[in-house]
Amino acid sequence: MTDLILAASAEQGGSWLTTLADWTVSLMDTIGPAGAAIAVGMDNLFPPIPSEVVLPMAGLAASRGSFTLPEAILWTTFGSVAGAYILYFLGRWLGADRLRRIADRMPLVKGDDVVRSVHWFEKHGSIAVFFGRMVPLFRSLISIPAGVSRMHWWKFGLLTTAGSLIWNSIFVMAGFLLGENWHIVEQYAEIFQMVVIVVIVVAVAWFVFVRVRALLRERREGGAERSGSA
Repeated sequence: MTDLILAASAEQGGSWLTTLADWTVSLMDTIGPAGAAIAVGMDNLFPPIPSEVVLPMAGLAASRGSFTLPEAILWTTFGSVAGAYILYFLGRWLGADRLRRIADRMPLVKGDDVVRSVHWFEKHGSIAVFFGRMVPLFRSLISIPAGVSRMHWWKFGLLTTAGSLIWNSIFVMAGFLLGENWHIVEQYAEIFQMVVIVVIVVAVAWFVFVRVRALLRERREGGAERSGSA
C-alpha cells in the first residue's frame, strides 16, 4: 500500500501534508492500527500536525484490509485521548498559581488574565473540552486549561473521548469511503486549518492592540496626575 500512496503523493505535488501522510501510512504498514494511534497522539502534542490528514490515512488503510474500520476508529480515538491526557497533566502540574506568576513577568499579560480564564473554564469547561476536540490547534491546547482548572480527570476523559470519537469517525470514514482519492480531504484540511490560524492571529492582534492602548492611556493619566500635583 505504501508504494501506491507514494505514487499518489508525487502526482499531488509533494506538499508537507502529503509527506506526513506517507509517513503515517508507512507507520501503519509497520505496526498496524497502533501506528495510527501514535500518529494521532502526536497531533495532540505537536498541533501543526493536522489530524485531518492523519485520520483519513487510517480509513484508507482499513479500506485496503490492513485492519478493520472499527479498529481504525478505536485506535485513533485511543491515541487522541492518550495525547490529550499528557497535556492535561502538564496543566495540572503548572497550576493556576504558577501560570499567574509567569503571566506577571510577560509583557502585556497580567496574572489576573489567568484567574479570569480559570474562572471561565470552571463554568464552561465541559463545552469547551467537548467541542474543542473538533477544532484544529484548540484540539491540543484545550487540554492544558482543563488541567490548570483541575477538571476531574474522569470527566475530562469522558468529554475528550466523546468529542474525539465523533471527529475521528468523520475523517476515518472519509478516508475509508474516498479510498485513493483521500487527497480531497487534504485540500479541505489545509483550508480549514488556515482559517483557524487566521482567526487566532486576528484575536491575538486585537488583544495586543487593546492592551497597548490601555497601557498608553494609563501612562498619559499618570503623567497628567504628576503634572497637576506639581
